[in-house]
Amino acid sequence: MRMVEEDGAEPKQGDMCLVRWRPGSGLRRATVVDVRTIDDGLTNEYYVHYDGTDRRMDQWVNRARIKLTSLGQHADTEEEENKRKITRNQKRRYSGISNTPRSVVDVDALTAALEKEHEEVTKVKHIEHIRYGSYEIDTWYFSPYPDEYGKARTLFICDYCMKYMRHERSYRTHLHECKRRQPPGSEIYREKTLAVFEVSGRENKVYCQCLCLLAKLFLDHKTLYFDVEPFLFYILCEIDDDGAHVVGFFSKERGSPDGNNLACICILPPFQRLGYGKFLIQLSYELSKREGLIGSPEKPLSDLGRLGYRSYWSWIVLEALERGTKVGISELSRETGIHSDDIIEALDALRLTRYWRGKQTLQVTRKLIEDCKRSGVAKKPRLLLKPRLLRWHPRPPSVAA
Repeated sequence: MRMVEEDGAEPKQGDMCLVRWRPGSGLRRATVVDVRTIDDGLTNEYYVHYDGTDRRMDQWVNRARIKLTSLGQHADTEEEENKRKITRNQKRRYSGISNTPRSVVDVDALTAALEKEHEEVTKVKHIEHIRYGSYEIDTWYFSPYPDEYGKARTLFICDYCMKYMRHERSYRTHLHECKRRQPPGSEIYREKTLAVFEVSGRENKVYCQCLCLLAKLFLDHKTLYFDVEPFLFYILCEIDDDGAHVVGFFSKERGSPDGNNLACICILPPFQRLGYGKFLIQLSYELSKREGLIGSPEKPLSDLGRLGYRSYWSWIVLEALERGTKVGISELSRETGIHSDDIIEALDALRLTRYWRGKQTLQVTRKLIEDCKRSGVAKKPRLLLKPRLLRWHPRPPSVAA
């Protein structure tokens, strides 16, 4: 990897340089991952990865945003300056989008090889934006849309049927002609302007494949794109006079051999921080309860997914302890429907465990519970699922298989 230091030089794949993340912003250390020539056939653009950030921050930039002189000095100075500018409130948002990918040092050789292969295949994101309903959304990650669709800078996606198009004219024509106004499948929950639909990947294969391709634009490690038949999808919609607009979903494998009650969860960016993620987590556990099962999401979780789940588990555990549930991992698991491993993670996050003579023990008092609630570690979900509004019952084994 070379360090380019002549401002007149053209950056090449593998070069280290300084890049303005957005026009007018400070310089950040980055590596050139790929180079492409734009439509005029003369001008290059450069796909860069910013050091110490998640790959969702990777982007295509023009030559004017790249500075190739005095790399070390400028990078250190501007990084320190940026750190000083981050206010207390900004730190929370920054940590949500700038997590360094987890190391593969501690995983087995096969997993490390798969991680390496995944990074290589998905390292360049060609689709930079999507038009989704009335929203224009910056994408985060590579998604394997087929053929020329995967190379488009902008995709236009119908928020009713999930069909994707390359051109705005085709998109506008489609919006007038599209007859679908809600997801296929059965509506299983309705509360005011929110609804949830259960959709079978086996019975609605193309729709679910398109939904997964859309989700992959915002999920790094999602591998479910085309093999959707073993899965059920629980799709959350906002309802208005025009129809049901998809805002997020989770998928669940039929008869999961590992007992997972959730395989993948995605809330589209315009609808994040509205409580929809925890709402779907609540739904996944309510479905498990009605099946008489102890549930757990498929691991590993994404960075944002782990934050959401840990907060939810912690809240549920504190609620159970306040009700006087006997203090013990197995008792808490039976009471809450949460797997014992996830109970332990929640208790660790709440600092209600300690080690005594080499054994993990629980340390719970009324004062500690109140301290945990005041700390904000376990926040009550903004949206609470109302089980009485859920019109769903487990399928007989012959139907569910």
